[in-house]
Formats: sequence, structure tokens, C-alpha cells
Amino acid sequence: MTTTHLPVAQARSRAAYKNITLWTLQGWIAMFFIAAGYAKLTEPMTNLITLMGWPAVAPENMVRGMGVVELVLALGVLAPLISWRVGRPLLLTSAAGLIVLESTMLIIHALSQDIGLAVVNLILLGFTIPVLLGRRTA
Repeated sequence: MTTTHLPVAQARSRAAYKNITLWTLQGWIAMFFIAAGYAKLTEPMTNLITLMGWPAVAPENMVRGMGVVELVLALGVLAPLISWRVGRPLLLTSAAGLIVLESTMLIIHALSQDIGLAVVNLILLGFTIPVLLGRRTA
């Protein structure tokens, strides 16, 4: 039985590409949730109802609270920019929180037959799950 070992330069190159890919995904996730959270905090409820629909059946305080949660989790995804040692646990916690949020909203949108928003949550899960899995071993 033979095993192949990658040359050191090739292994470093793969690690660099993985790191760049994960940072790109983290940036996209953060931008999306910062924008979504900011909108939930600042837009009038009538605009939010028009854009998303579900705020019509939710209390305003819940919608605004979800905006705060989204902002905090988005900033947690970027926490390693300040300190990897301190920021990595925040990143992992935030990514896990976002996966729970995205999964919950996917179910809600699917049950209400809002396919467009369900697909958005599927795409967000497609960004967030690799970040969580890729950064837990990094």
C-alpha cells in the first residue's frame, strides 16, 4: 500500500486557497446579515412587510430583535479579523447561530410557500456550513 505526500509548496497553496475561499464566504455572509439586520432595525414595518411578508404576522419587537441578532452574528463572523485566538470561538459560535437561524427561516418560508426566500436561505446555508466546517479545524 502506497501513500502519496503532497509537496510542501502544494500543501501550502491548497491551504491558502481554502483560507481565501473561507474569508470570501465569511465576508459575503457578514455583508448579507449586516444589511438584513440594519434593514430590520431601521425600515418602517410597512416596507418590511412588503419586502418579506412574514413581518405581517410577527410582533414588531420580534422583527427588530431579529435585526439585532443578525447584526451581532454577522459581526461575530468577522471577529477573527481582530484576533484569531479570541475571534475563532466567536466565529464558530456565530456560524452555528446563523445556521440555526437560516434553517428555521428556511422551514418557515417553505411552509408559507415563499419559495424565493426559502431559496435565499438555502444559499445562505450553502455559504455558512462550509465556513463552520472549514474553520473548526483551522
